[in-house]
Amino acid sequence: MDYQRLIVCHECDLLFRKPADVKRHRAACSRCGAGFAALPGCALSLDWICAVTLAALIVFCIAQSFPLIEMHANGMTSEATLFGAVRSLWFGDMRVVAVMVLCSAVLFPLIELLALLYVLVPLRLGIRPPHFNAMVRLVQIVRPWGMVEVFMLGVLVTIVKMVSIAQVIPGPGLFALGTLTVMLGVVASFDPSGLWAISEEIRRSRMAHVRWSKVSTGRQRFMRPSGARKASSSTAITARRAGLVGCHACGLVQTRSERDAHQRCTRCQHVLHERRPDSLTRTASLLLAAAIAYIPANLLPIMHASSVGGSEDDTILGGVAYFWTSGDWPLAVVVFIASVLVPVLKLVVLTLLTVAASRGSGWRARERATLYRLVERIGPWSMLDVFVVALTVTLVHFGSLAVITAGPAALAFGAVVILTMLASHQFDPRLIWDNVGPGPRAASTANDKALAAPLLKNPISEKDDASFQSIQT
Repeated sequence: MDYQRLIVCHECDLLFRKPADVKRHRAACSRCGAGFAALPGCALSLDWICAVTLAALIVFCIAQSFPLIEMHANGMTSEATLFGAVRSLWFGDMRVVAVMVLCSAVLFPLIELLALLYVLVPLRLGIRPPHFNAMVRLVQIVRPWGMVEVFMLGVLVTIVKMVSIAQVIPGPGLFALGTLTVMLGVVASFDPSGLWAISEEIRRSRMAHVRWSKVSTGRQRFMRPSGARKASSSTAITARRAGLVGCHACGLVQTRSERDAHQRCTRCQHVLHERRPDSLTRTASLLLAAAIAYIPANLLPIMHASSVGGSEDDTILGGVAYFWTSGDWPLAVVVFIASVLVPVLKLVVLTLLTVAASRGSGWRARERATLYRLVERIGPWSMLDVFVVALTVTLVHFGSLAVITAGPAALAFGAVVILTMLASHQFDPRLIWDNVGPGPRAASTANDKALAAPLLKNPISEKDDASFQSIQT
């Protein structure tokens, strides 16, 4: 059975009817506050997103082809490019860190742009491209790991750090990188899960021999289920309670199969899970590994500087202290937040969420859900110090006069970032709400009112059970 007119909140599992059009506003779950980005009318049109994606790909090539920074000191010149930073780390016996920088700042953003163009351009022409499911899933997989905006901040921190010891000149690649950061922010606002609905509309139109002409807006209309009444103030129900499951990849709601342990989505073939298997065990294991790696990340040197005057090791906290004592306190605050506060916050919050979920606690579920979304958003920003190290190693390489190499803390800190991000991805936020009552449909809290309108406040309720069963049949 196809439930095109229903939608499930992926963070609290509450079941809703899709609105006809949210008119460019942000739609959010009235229970947990999670946003719905792929609803009709809330996304950019395909014309816009195609244009921005193509422009971002062009700017991406410019940013990779020209120097980001040029430094002049004592008659010598050095320059830093993104590939130059990767090459310096690779030949400096920091190959794992080099791969981290290459993937997060070059490979993953490039894959996202190419895969998006591969599906967007044919869809704009009314054609479903081959391997459509795999390409859209690829975009969803690599998107969280692209960190161009963090790399851009790392370039700015490096400029401020180097300007006190040499003349630093911004290169053409820096301006291209800044433009690319803005464009990728626009691309990231587009939820690729909505492409499956557009693809299905194209397929239905072709089967009916009708020319598909709605692609320029990317909007669809969803009618209320026939015979279904508007939910009253009775208790709303979740997808699990209704025997349904929502696909995390394309959002399609479908009947849950008790017999098939590896049930796949009928639309995108993604594996369906009522709850992510072994979510708490995997999250706890990754958190433990991240906590262990965090100790050497702070104790060991992250950079080693050698010059004719001697050598010096620099730790993360030492770098913060350097910026603070030299008068660059705003930069010291930025580095402290990104490199010290954010990793600790992620470890503490994810530990709290894991312990509370394992004990079946219903304590402050909405606040815990907000903390989970916060951890998801700030996760990549801890890579700031790794990017700064990569750029500094590339710039300060003047033979026997002065050389800076990456220290072992760079590897440990990069491991902390990756492990905490994997832990947050493995944690299933629906576990927060499993021991919390769905609550009344008409409930309106101060937090609800603070969210951007319109909220989704028409969940399926218990009084809708009779009409809801008629939908299934």
